[in-house]
Amino acid sequence: MYFDFDYYYRVLRHVWALKPWPGRARMLFRLVVLVPPVTAFHALCFTLDYLLFPRLWRQQVRQPVFVVGHARSGSTLIHRLLAADGETFSYFRYWETFFPSLLQKKVIRALGRVDQAVLGSLVMTRLQAWDEKTFGKYRHIHNMSLWNSEEDQFVMRAAFVTQQWALDVPMMDVIDLFHVDQMPEKKRRRWLHHYRECVKRQLLLNGGGRTHLSKNPLMSGWVESLIETFPDARIVVVMRDPSECIPSVLKLVEVNWGGRGWRRDDYNASLRSLTEISFDTFHHPRDVLARHQQTPRAVVDYRQLTTEPRNTVHTVYRAFSMVVSPAFDAYLQTQEEKERGHDSPFKYSIDDYELSQERIETELSVFFADYGWPRRSQA
Repeated sequence: MYFDFDYYYRVLRHVWALKPWPGRARMLFRLVVLVPPVTAFHALCFTLDYLLFPRLWRQQVRQPVFVVGHARSGSTLIHRLLAADGETFSYFRYWETFFPSLLQKKVIRALGRVDQAVLGSLVMTRLQAWDEKTFGKYRHIHNMSLWNSEEDQFVMRAAFVTQQWALDVPMMDVIDLFHVDQMPEKKRRRWLHHYRECVKRQLLLNGGGRTHLSKNPLMSGWVESLIETFPDARIVVVMRDPSECIPSVLKLVEVNWGGRGWRRDDYNASLRSLTEISFDTFHHPRDVLARHQQTPRAVVDYRQLTTEPRNTVHTVYRAFSMVVSPAFDAYLQTQEEKERGHDSPFKYSIDDYELSQERIETELSVFFADYGWPRRSQA
């Protein structure tokens, strides 16, 4: 199993230097005391997978679908609509991203069956209560749960390749998990090899014959590497007016850091880094796909997704020469009114950040022209 020692030491040095921070000792305990044995345990289970499950040697990842695009652009909505086609797709639930090994997942599922049969789902009931207490208050921002489909890049946390550390401690200016396509070849290939191994295990867990479905705004910077690792990959790019989604994601991470006690001065540098990444999130997938004309792709417009979700899913299936089953289409029809015109109560303003409307429209002018987004600076 891969482990990124470079990123580990970067995070360790950064946290060590945060001497005034009250949470420093607790975070150092996690990094120095907990990470090494937990990583060793994951590595052991990862190795045992090939001994205990011989089918893993033959497991293939065929025509995976990757949903990319700026965060807060509707990628979660299209991902979960597609994931509802359980006969076609395999994906990671959030709890499964904590356990990269196939052995771990199978043991936990077996314990779940024991809990249901012997304990009357006592453990599950308590987990659901914890889930509601932990994530319920944030569901107006992002509908998160241990049992929801989620960004599968989180499964790489055991390799210390996860944005979670930068969400706990503002350091997006210290570690960069976005520009993977610009990494040295050896490191890039090791990252993607480990990711592929995690995907293989998840596919086998779900029967082995389905199509892997991924949703990761972060992977907008991985598109070249994804195509290199999965030559038959299919890409869904979600597009939303950057005047809406860029300040929305800045507000989202600010709420996260503020809830952990960080002040604006503590995370200003990270906000600036995230702003620059936002522009790359629009440009990079388009540039890469222009060089890979053979790669099947579908571009999803947020406005159509929120007003015509069923038609949007049908468009994606046609782009990939896939067939919508009658059962899945019936599900889409029931979701049509529920999802149409979805309006989040999550409020934000571009004026809260070191970012002007004029810069957004200048940096992304080609997209404003292509999608007819309103140019608010001229209003």
